[in-house]
Amino acid sequence: MTKRNLALIFGGNSSEHEISCLSAASIRDQLPQERYEIYQIGITRQGNWYWYHGPSEGIADGSWEKHPQNQTAFFPPDPQIHGLLVQTGTGFETIPMDVVFPVLHGRNGEDGTIQGLLELSGVPYVGCRTAASAVCMDKVFTNLLLDAFEIPQAEFLWFYAGDYADNKEAVEQAITERLHGYPIFVKPANAGSSVGVSKVHDASELDAAVLKAAKEDAKILLEEAIEGQEVECAVFGNGSPQASVVGEVLSDADFYDYADKYQNGTSRTQIPANLPSETIEQIRSMAIHAYHSLGCTGLARVDFFVRKSDGAPLLNELNTLPGFTSVSMYPKLWEAAGLKYPDLLEKLIALAVEASEDTLHG
Repeated sequence: MTKRNLALIFGGNSSEHEISCLSAASIRDQLPQERYEIYQIGITRQGNWYWYHGPSEGIADGSWEKHPQNQTAFFPPDPQIHGLLVQTGTGFETIPMDVVFPVLHGRNGEDGTIQGLLELSGVPYVGCRTAASAVCMDKVFTNLLLDAFEIPQAEFLWFYAGDYADNKEAVEQAITERLHGYPIFVKPANAGSSVGVSKVHDASELDAAVLKAAKEDAKILLEEAIEGQEVECAVFGNGSPQASVVGEVLSDADFYDYADKYQNGTSRTQIPANLPSETIEQIRSMAIHAYHSLGCTGLARVDFFVRKSDGAPLLNELNTLPGFTSVSMYPKLWEAAGLKYPDLLEKLIALAVEASEDTLHG
């Protein structure tokens, strides 16, 4: 059997660098070694690209950056090369790639940036295309489009961070009238893993929360706090997407933040979620509807709140490259649906090749 050349890209200069590395190490260990020649391409926090030749443990613990055999290697935007450009002692050599798995979370990874580069390179890649990646990464754009497609969500408002000081009174009024008062969530429009997010309990906490969010993005999103269950649904597919079982996040923090997800180790999950069967089917249907409406292909994890007062599901966000660590929900949800982790990866790679062929043929 001829092996396919697969580039696994990880790291990146985003706030989710470490999570990307953990996800990539997990994927590296689960990929069928007999089917793929795997090229591990790490991006440092400074944006330097290297072909890493060491074991997956070095990806997980961050030591890959200091590996003595690292070579500069990157994807040029030239479809004639159709792969990696690798620096050698005498210049550069090219290595054709059959497919790319960009295991990059957050800015420059999920926001359409790397997707645009790979589109130009002509190499098939796992995940949503450029436009859908950009839209789903930007929570303001996502919420506006969800409204247009009449998909239920929490009440929200947004503004540019630079306009906040001059319009604080209007923001306070909108919090009372549109968001039903405190508590609320303050979020940067573009960030992942709850980085820059604050739960604000009263007006005295608002300034600090806006300042924290503004460190991540120029657009600030304010959302009403929903009391209820936090659940997630995994979706994959191109023209005919499929939804997994629904899982529930049981967080020990005030909300499911970065520390609770990846550092404290205290959050738990329940699969399937403790919900009536009709609510679960409603969530699965809404997940597919949102996935299709926002132009997603490949994969996404769709997150919801189920409101305690009336049991109504409200869509929270779509993650176009969710975590693939040992504790991540996306592979867990598909495993609960009967699809093992290695088979899931094979499916996602096949969808990448399918999407590329569809683009070439029209």
